[in-house]
Amino acid sequence: MKTKAVRLIPLVGFLSIALLATATFLHSRARAQQGRTRTTYYVHGRIYTNDPAAPWAEAMAIADGKISCIGKMDHVLLECGGGQEGAETVQLKGQFVMPGFNDAHVHLGGAAADLLAVPLTGVPSVEELQKRVAEAVAHHKEGEWITGGGWDHTLWPDKRFPNRQQLDAVAPKNPVILTHISGHVAVANSLALLHAEIDKYTPNPPGGEIEHDSLGEPTGMLKEYAAMSLVNVRIPDPAPELRRRGIEMVLENVAKNGVTSVQDFSDWEDFKMYKQLREEDKLTVRITEWLPFLTPLNDLQNLRAQGGTKDPWLKTGALKAFTDGAMGSRTAAMLEPYSDDATTSGILTNDPEKLREMAIARDKAGFQLNFHAIGDRANRVALDVFEAVAKANGPRDRRDRIEHAQLVAPEDFPRFAKLNVIASMQPSHQTSDMRWAEDRVGRDRIKGAYAWATMLKNGVHLAFGTDYDVEPISPFRGLYACVTRERPEGGPKNGWEPQEKISLQECIRAYTSGSAYAQFEEGKKGELKEGEYADFIILSNDLTKVPPSQYAQTRVLRTVVGGRIVYQAVQ
Repeated sequence: MKTKAVRLIPLVGFLSIALLATATFLHSRARAQQGRTRTTYYVHGRIYTNDPAAPWAEAMAIADGKISCIGKMDHVLLECGGGQEGAETVQLKGQFVMPGFNDAHVHLGGAAADLLAVPLTGVPSVEELQKRVAEAVAHHKEGEWITGGGWDHTLWPDKRFPNRQQLDAVAPKNPVILTHISGHVAVANSLALLHAEIDKYTPNPPGGEIEHDSLGEPTGMLKEYAAMSLVNVRIPDPAPELRRRGIEMVLENVAKNGVTSVQDFSDWEDFKMYKQLREEDKLTVRITEWLPFLTPLNDLQNLRAQGGTKDPWLKTGALKAFTDGAMGSRTAAMLEPYSDDATTSGILTNDPEKLREMAIARDKAGFQLNFHAIGDRANRVALDVFEAVAKANGPRDRRDRIEHAQLVAPEDFPRFAKLNVIASMQPSHQTSDMRWAEDRVGRDRIKGAYAWATMLKNGVHLAFGTDYDVEPISPFRGLYACVTRERPEGGPKNGWEPQEKISLQECIRAYTSGSAYAQFEEGKKGELKEGEYADFIILSNDLTKVPPSQYAQTRVLRTVVGGRIVYQAVQ
């Protein structure tokens, strides 16, 4: 749900984290630079192909980065040239193999920034948040910016947003801005507001809100990108070596979790760093980079030309726009007021009419459209825009997308399928949000929330991801959410809104071939079939045999992208 990747800010106290590099990842890089022409045979395995016509195999052959043969042992070894001179054979010994995960929604740049900033994920109170900021202040010079992210006020006893005075108390001489776990609100201290020239007279920017107290003074809370950017633009750019180090750490985490492709929304400076890694043959995941929808059309076309659209490892893709905020911060746009705060129905971050006009122009230029929409009003606005685009520009295979689609009005589900709009959803959000989601929207509206089964019943294409680093990159948490709709520790009994459970197989498809379809790459990845990319993972558990409670304990033993080993677990 992040609106924009937070810039990397040097944080001396946390650089020890940045200097960590496991021997496993270094080994993967060495392997990545070896020759790729010889054939490698993976044999005696339990291979889940994700191909409905032939879901299981025992062996497969890999050559030139693709699967050259797959099936039963005798087919692969006798009919596909097994045992040829120079070939490598990997004995799987019955281990479970499946396609690598294709995370349909990540923020790699934001994740890298957070690794090098004040870590606030899971802090149990505002006092703990203050403690961590104070520790950061001790490692900064006076006047240096301090950033952080990941705090979640719904975990705190009073469930109230923090304010500038609480930050001033521990950081009076350093500008500070700390971003919420959703990425849709942030809190800044007085010095950061002063740098941004925000005071009691500053008007709300279009699509954002500067929160004020009873005296009219800003509280420090900034809601949505339009408001947060007033401060963020004042933060100096990070040194290139820090940006690269953070990205390298993130790529290590991605590979370790069995993710072989991502669809990313980060700063263009991050993309240029990915490109540098690609040129050095050190990129370990396939990246499709989204471009910011509001950028002038000519500039978007130039970025598309610079970034390319064909490279199998790194390219540009859809245009990302925002229609609203997040449910947790009550900035998601609703058709009716929030059940736990009747004074607000959320925020539409872009004018629907302007969005429609811009969408028509960008679609005409051949761009895929990708709208963030969480509230039921925002989802309707997005669908209305996509319908207007199709009417204005005529039929074609657009595959426009709604990211999150967390709350949808009952009458709008069929419109997804009618317009061939992809529901790009993140199952682990349901796990995190069930603590408070029903309070936000009430018993009736919640039935249209996180509704994966209803989407499938209406013939909607699903593409799953994690929204990393709003949520951890691990797809196994998402599989657990799909099948159980329970908390990690278990419960509620039978799951929360259990009618929306889907099967393990359906969830895997959404995380693999569904995500591939969402980026026009079906038939290239997402299944283990002859001719598709050799992107696969070897796991410690057979997911089809263990109970869902063991999904999160599953370890990735090996991650292979294009036939190259990019992660190998230490035995």
